[in-house]
Parts: sequence; structure tokens; C-alpha cells
Amino acid sequence: MGLAVKVEKERCKGCQYCIKACPKDAVSLSGERNSQGIEYISVDLDKCVGCGTCYTVCPDLVFTIS
Repeated sequence: MGLAVKVEKERCKGCQYCIKACPKDAVSLSGERNSQGIEYISVDLDKCVGCGTCYTVCPDLVFTIS
């Protein structure tokens, strides 16, 4: 069973803390916008190691990791 990281795009406010904190450069801007007009983030699961850093630094509870 692989790592499952879910991104709640509507919660993302574009602070980019997760992008700066990710040790594997697995988090980036998606190129798409949520209903608030904010470009939200996406996670490259091929790069992600499930360390939880994105979850820890996110002030808006954007990530669910299981």
C-alpha cells in the first residue's frame, strides 16, 4: 500500500510554507486556482516520502496524510 496525501485545495491560501519546507521538493504550485482565486499546491507522490513536514507547517489544515 502506498502513501496517500490528500490536498484540500479550498483550504489553501497560497502561503507556500509547505513548498519552502518540503525536503524532497515534492510540493509545488498546481497551476490551477481554487474558488477563492488562489493558486493552490499539489504534491508529487513520486517524490514524496511521507515525512509530514507539509502537514506540520501548514496553518490551514490543507493536508491529510495516511
